[in-house]
Amino acid sequence: MKAKVYVTLKPSVLDPQGKAIHHSAEQLGFQQITDIRQGKYFELALDDSVSETEAREAAEKIAADVLANPVIEDYRVEIVQ
Repeated sequence: MKAKVYVTLKPSVLDPQGKAIHHSAEQLGFQQITDIRQGKYFELALDDSVSETEAREAAEKIAADVLANPVIEDYRVEIVQ
């Protein structure tokens, strides 16, 4: 079983790296893109003996405690079999 964790800056937090990427995309001719926000992606491999509920609880805990800074970042967890 795997947990996918997506960590992104909160909408109210300035994203200079996203702005730089957006500027580069515009320079390459991608004028239809109005904004780019960058983030982080993690895959957690979990023991097959744990239930989906236990896997979600473990992934949520590590996301909140280790992977994301709750002051400036949001996270989302997906469990896949």
